[in-house]
Amino acid sequence: MDVCLVIKQRLQELGYEQRDLATAAEVTESYISQLLTGKKLPPEPGRTDIYEKIGKFLKLPSRKLSSLADHQRKEELKKNFGPPKPLFKEVRELILRKCAPGKENQIRAIFEKQPFGELERLVTQKLLDVVKRVAKDELANQSWLRSVARLNGRSYEAMRVSALEFLDTDVFSVSVENCVSFLDPLIESWDIDLATFSMEIVLNRRLNPGYARKFEFVEGEAAQTEEEPGLKEFLRHQSVSGDATEEEIEFLKSLRFHDKHPTPLYHQLDRSIRFAIATGKLGIGDQLPTVRQLAVDLRINANTVAKVYAELERSGVVETRRGVGTSVTARPNEAANRRDRERHLRELADQFIAQSQQRGFSLDDMIEHLERRRRQ
Repeated sequence: MDVCLVIKQRLQELGYEQRDLATAAEVTESYISQLLTGKKLPPEPGRTDIYEKIGKFLKLPSRKLSSLADHQRKEELKKNFGPPKPLFKEVRELILRKCAPGKENQIRAIFEKQPFGELERLVTQKLLDVVKRVAKDELANQSWLRSVARLNGRSYEAMRVSALEFLDTDVFSVSVENCVSFLDPLIESWDIDLATFSMEIVLNRRLNPGYARKFEFVEGEAAQTEEEPGLKEFLRHQSVSGDATEEEIEFLKSLRFHDKHPTPLYHQLDRSIRFAIATGKLGIGDQLPTVRQLAVDLRINANTVAKVYAELERSGVVETRRGVGTSVTARPNEAANRRDRERHLRELADQFIAQSQQRGFSLDDMIEHLERRRRQ
């Protein structure tokens, strides 16, 4: 039994139409129709929320649809296994257009000499990985999807369908529509070091305010057995590492650093503090050592500790008050939620101001009206 048959039977049992299901899943009726007629392969369960929405609407057991979809996709992929097809010309041109100006001609020559060769597949896959990560994280964010929809001149429902299909694509099936809808607006530029194959990808800051703008992918080397020097130093000082659990120490041992990082100890200190807060070793309100104290304990430059504390404060994880010191204010995930709320509020405010000004109202008019509303 496949996904389409289960959905059709359940729609009939409950007396619903395809348009009812489309509304519940927040997609277009056309998408549901193509899904139920087998014109579209059921999307990858791990990359979408559509099965959860459909299952809830049709009152089906949890994970029933996603399990069926996973099995159906595997069977279908076995039938279609074969040599990869080259990229569409438009896809390649977009990828080359986003390449760093100083490298574009060199990369183009390699792409044309080896159509869909190792380098072209590597670059395309990494660009897809980054943009799909953003799209998956923002799939439930209506404000973000509506912003992308406006850029593409499409409805919110149509954009959700495109997002679901985009999350299901890979380097062998990327389409021109995928590029126009997501790769083009979300990626500002990319660069690659042809000696190490490390990539740097810069995202559109306007559409990705909550994301780091740069990503780096470096081909991994053989596993190192020797501990990082910074970790040895960290473990040697019981004042800092004395209460670290075995799980935390194993996590730190798994970290590897390249010379281009500021210092291994900086990253290990930052991640260790975040890990301690996230796991409850450091609670809300707990005081951190002073910059000078921690620098002396670790025998490192005080500027390194100050930089870690400053980054944690920018993330909303800790707060530094004059005369009091630095203390924990939120767990990393709570700080991220707070930033998301702030971002959503800012977007709503921007929309409200823009629409009001289009109707001839000044900012003072709006503030005065809101003050009156608050007093009512």
